[in-house]
Amino acid sequence: MTLRPLPKTVAPLPDELLSGWLSRLSAVNYCDVVELLAHIEIDTRHGATLDFDVDAAAAERISRATRVAPEIVRSLSFGTMTPPEALLTAQVPFQSCPECSRRRLSLRHWRRVWAFDCQVCGTRLVRILARPDDERVPERLLSRARRGAGLLEHAARYNCTIRLRRAMRAVTFGMALKSVCGNPSFALQSPRPDVRLFCLAAIAAAQSRPLAKAAISSAGVDDYARVALLRTFEKEPRLLAAVDHIAQRRARSTSLMTAESRN
Repeated sequence: MTLRPLPKTVAPLPDELLSGWLSRLSAVNYCDVVELLAHIEIDTRHGATLDFDVDAAAAERISRATRVAPEIVRSLSFGTMTPPEALLTAQVPFQSCPECSRRRLSLRHWRRVWAFDCQVCGTRLVRILARPDDERVPERLLSRARRGAGLLEHAARYNCTIRLRRAMRAVTFGMALKSVCGNPSFALQSPRPDVRLFCLAAIAAAQSRPLAKAAISSAGVDDYARVALLRTFEKEPRLLAAVDHIAQRRARSTSLMTAESRN
């Protein structure tokens, strides 16, 4: 059967995901995405995977239906990523831009766990199904989280092993202080905005005197956080010993200052 072009088409935008473009195409053609994929003869069960893997045959069918070059269609998927990029790219949407979403846009950088502000309009990204009170966070925390996000992006894009390891170590420790279990890459997609922001901010804090920062943060933490600290430095016992030494020295100094003030 000959594939008929869609009655109406729209041009894809820079950084737009294939799923978002297909959603806009379905809207202008007064149908839903499932009906659109069925018309293009693409298995509707595979619609969610097109953002990560669109084969040449599917790209050709979409190209014929939309009158857009196949290479442009393929460029709307993530394509080949470095292992760190793949680890830090969400498989499903977890945040969006409230301004661009009104235009039915779905952009690639929204899926990156380091994405903080929309690259199109500059609006701060918010988690999907956010409640109004979720976004009331201190400006200081937002600033540090934004700085940590930039550091994480640089480490992932340039596949810098040392910086990436330091960043994820900071995230793991931040998770411990927030009593959060699981994989650090999932914590950076947490439905709890306070967890995600805190972990991103921890990346920025770890860049300056990380041992001292870890020692200060570890003072008075509960047993779970202590276990997480041990796990964070499990392959670097000398590093953990240094953190413990700084923490003990600070504790002694604090005790002396307290005793002197009482006298």
